[in-house]
Amino acid sequence: MAQPLPEEETTESLTGQDFTAPRVVAREPEPLALAKDIVQIASDRGASDILLMDIRKLSIIADYFAICSGENERQIRAIHRGIRDGVDERYGLAPMHRAGPEQDQGGWVVLDYGGVIVHIFSPQMREYYHLERLWSEAATLLRMQ
Repeated sequence: MAQPLPEEETTESLTGQDFTAPRVVAREPEPLALAKDIVQIASDRGASDILLMDIRKLSIIADYFAICSGENERQIRAIHRGIRDGVDERYGLAPMHRAGPEQDQGGWVVLDYGGVIVHIFSPQMREYYHLERLWSEAATLLRMQ
């Protein structure tokens, strides 16, 4: 499962000295709720051709794939950062893994949140990897052009 981001809150003790305590996350989000939030964030950041696939019956690696496209490196970077920051803000979670070329250049980024794997592609890289074809037996829950 995705790991809570380390963050500290400063609290004043009875003696007037500060100490830090780790932030507590109430509970990890349900994968479908997380997937829907990720799709909304991607849409808000201008992602195109957004696809949410249910892969639970086909794989143990995750429950859902969220796939989207960004028109250029700058937009791919904005989508990536928007998702990362939005999930952290809402759930206090960081991706378990991140893959893709450094500095979000190269046309693709993958974020692994355990139950949800996010794929952000340039149109060319999306056509090259064509995950929709590879996972064609997965149920499509949402498609936004």
